[in-house]
Amino acid sequence: MQTTSNIDTTSRRALTKRRQTASKFNVGKRSPAVDSGAVLIGYARVSTADQNPDHQVDALLRAGVAERDIHLDIASGAKATRPKFDLIMQLLRAGDTLKVTRLDRLGRSLLHLVTLGAELRDREVGLHVIEQGIDTATAEGRAMFGMLSVLAEYQRELIVANTHDGLAAARARGRAGGRRPRLTADQAALAQRLYDDGQHTVAQIAAMFGVPRSTVYGHLDKTSIGNRPTLASASRTRTEP
Repeated sequence: MQTTSNIDTTSRRALTKRRQTASKFNVGKRSPAVDSGAVLIGYARVSTADQNPDHQVDALLRAGVAERDIHLDIASGAKATRPKFDLIMQLLRAGDTLKVTRLDRLGRSLLHLVTLGAELRDREVGLHVIEQGIDTATAEGRAMFGMLSVLAEYQRELIVANTHDGLAAARARGRAGGRRPRLTADQAALAQRLYDDGQHTVAQIAAMFGVPRSTVYGHLDKTSIGNRPTLASASRTRTEP
């Protein structure tokens, strides 16, 4: 029976091995032997260092991608910036093919996937999604991306329509659209008095209401900002007979 200590040690060793695996890739250069021709560039991604990328890496190797041309990100797909993905977008040239195991390894959303597909097409870069059988070098693969484009446009129109419907319903009930203010009218008036009094900093006022300083500034009379007495002068004024 493994003790907790043995399990922790095994986990640490597995994590170290995965980080070492990642370090073998991501060289940041195109293969020198084929600099003058097309290159197969592989992209793999896991969300955390605890996850194992071996399945993706093995699939990319079987698909003909050289080990040095596999780029591995350890990042959530929801992140706008993924260092190795940004790198491969710089490395790709006309005639190259980008290979991934599944679309969800590549795009943050349907809209992002369609935008990426359009960019790759404009740059004359192919896209091969190994496990889902999408290959833009074929008529079927291009048709698949065309259908994704239609779905993305439909999704965008639904979002716009639902937003407009929600705002119209709010106006019909006498409410203005948009984000509600963080402070009530009474709280905003108190914040203004505290600010004008000069006895409290904006940070202190914000802490009283549990909001960021930017929220307090947003509720202050713009003509009063920067024109209040300093803490020292306000203190002298209060102590004078």
